[in-house]
Amino acid sequence: MTSSSELTANNKASDQFDTLQTFLFEKSQIRGEIVLLDTAWQTILERKSYPPIIQKHLGEMVAAGALLSATLKFDGTLIIQAQGTGLVRLIVVECNMNLDIRATVKLAKDIDPAMIYDDSTLSELINPDGQGKLAITLDPKNRQDGQQAYQGIVPLMLGGKPITSIAQAVTAYMNYSEQLETHILLSSNDTHAGGILIQKLPNIGGKTSSTPIDHDELAEDWNRVMMMVNTVKDEELLSTPPTVLMQRLFLDEANYQGVRGFPLRHVHFACQCSREKVGNMMLMLGKDEVAEILAEQQQVETTCDFCGQVYLFDLVDCQQLFAAENLVDKMRPPQGKH
Repeated sequence: MTSSSELTANNKASDQFDTLQTFLFEKSQIRGEIVLLDTAWQTILERKSYPPIIQKHLGEMVAAGALLSATLKFDGTLIIQAQGTGLVRLIVVECNMNLDIRATVKLAKDIDPAMIYDDSTLSELINPDGQGKLAITLDPKNRQDGQQAYQGIVPLMLGGKPITSIAQAVTAYMNYSEQLETHILLSSNDTHAGGILIQKLPNIGGKTSSTPIDHDELAEDWNRVMMMVNTVKDEELLSTPPTVLMQRLFLDEANYQGVRGFPLRHVHFACQCSREKVGNMMLMLGKDEVAEILAEQQQVETTCDFCGQVYLFDLVDCQQLFAAENLVDKMRPPQGKH
């Protein structure tokens, strides 16, 4: 069991941002994570300009994406999507096991900025009719033949009432879809995004099979840790390095039940778009539809929603694309804007 002094020695405070700290309460088998994003979040914001309240919800989902991706055990991507029929049609965050993250928002057409209030809740922006959904997808990088991505979906409603925040949506998903009791705090502003998550592990360990499990004690441990987490204010969450915050919150708890801190991990902005992927998308559209676009515009132009990269395909590019047996080998090098 790790003492408070060992906790401090093994997890030195980092002055760096864009980091994620994972930890485990060994006695009660509660796991947790803290993330604080700086450059990665600012890079996402540089790609597109959003109204402040939409930016806030997006930042909170970006932090949630990093927290949930910390436990990925396969080479692939975790995708969080909140979608509905409101002024905001879609918020999507993608993060892989290396904590490479990207995100974007799709708005309804011809939005009147006056309709977006600075205190708009998630439900008011994305779920005005109560039909909105939160989906979390686990998508392996190299799927086997016939293998499907795993996806769980929950409504953006809880107990007949609309879910008002990303934190509430993710908590509802974990509690009801994954059946993992979870508590999460999220926050963001125009420079930082951060979050803290605690979660009860299934099949409680840390006690031998010959030792009866004291469920009352476990419940008390959970409630105590949750109360500690709830003392964290937005300002602290968005300014304190994760390792420092972990030590500040749980120093006394480390003496009581042992808190094991794991190596600090770094989060980066990275987009997985490529000319090859755009070409594959055009193949799915079909030769006739691509020909119609060429006839009207003389080229096919597409822009990545996540990073803003522009891809151009002229007539020769498209002819080679549909004639090629191997897209990577036979597509000619990109011209102009890629």
